[in-house]
Amino acid sequence: MLKSLSTRLVTVAAVLATLGGATALVVGLTGGDRDTGTRPTFGSASTPTATAPGLPAPTSASPTVAPPLPGATRPGTRPPVVDNGPRTGNRVALTFDADMTDGMLHSLRTGQVKSYANLKILDLLEREELAATFFLTGKWVERYPEVTRRIAGNERFELANHTYGHEAFTADCYGLPRLPTARMTADVAKTFEVIEAYGGRQTRYFRFPGLCHDGTALSALAPLGLTVVDGDVVSGDPFATAWEPIVSAVLSKVRPGSVIIMHVTEANAAMTDEALPHILAGLRERGLEPAALSEVLATT
Repeated sequence: MLKSLSTRLVTVAAVLATLGGATALVVGLTGGDRDTGTRPTFGSASTPTATAPGLPAPTSASPTVAPPLPGATRPGTRPPVVDNGPRTGNRVALTFDADMTDGMLHSLRTGQVKSYANLKILDLLEREELAATFFLTGKWVERYPEVTRRIAGNERFELANHTYGHEAFTADCYGLPRLPTARMTADVAKTFEVIEAYGGRQTRYFRFPGLCHDGTALSALAPLGLTVVDGDVVSGDPFATAWEPIVSAVLSKVRPGSVIIMHVTEANAAMTDEALPHILAGLRERGLEPAALSEVLATT
């Protein structure tokens, strides 16, 4: 009798295999393990779906969540203002502002000025494989998209926000035209969008033109979830006529954790590229190392 039953089962299996139904028979049987002695269950709701040959099996892994950008804060709270990082270790931040006003654009269009993008600074930083953070205005990015791509393409460079058109957020800010309070939030938000399109090491760091800000300006930026970065070492490079005072201004004040403010706008900061090699040499003599702003401001 056992032999007869066995023969009939083999015959059934052969027919099912011929009809392509063998897989369906197996799918209805789950959970059994002959090595552990567990019993199979039939028609379970957790029955796996058969995977077509050559396709990867489905996974239940949850999607990864990107970490917050450096400088990101909780939207709706007044942004913090920082001048420097911890006074420990040996790192300092080289930061370069890329200003661009309507007046500067006019000077470019009329040929009064050749360039507001100092490529010699980029050449030096790249050659020395040094980290730096660039505070970009939206209009500078739009005027120099290829230079922006070059910055964004360097893994040692961070991109930060310096407003759209370098207008002042307070009265009496170095003669800059004042941005109306009602437009402040949108101005900075637009600049983040302009910069974000270039990828690279994005941040939520922001610097006011001329470092001019008050409670009204800070409140206007609360919805954007950012950190305001001033700086504790002002190089004085705009409109300098010699490189020596720039070097002296930096090296006389720099300390571990310092944030050094310089400019990459060649025509109105023509001496910066000449001062930079001497600044770097002075930092080395003091045992200080340039690092990304996010690393210098880190609390660990």
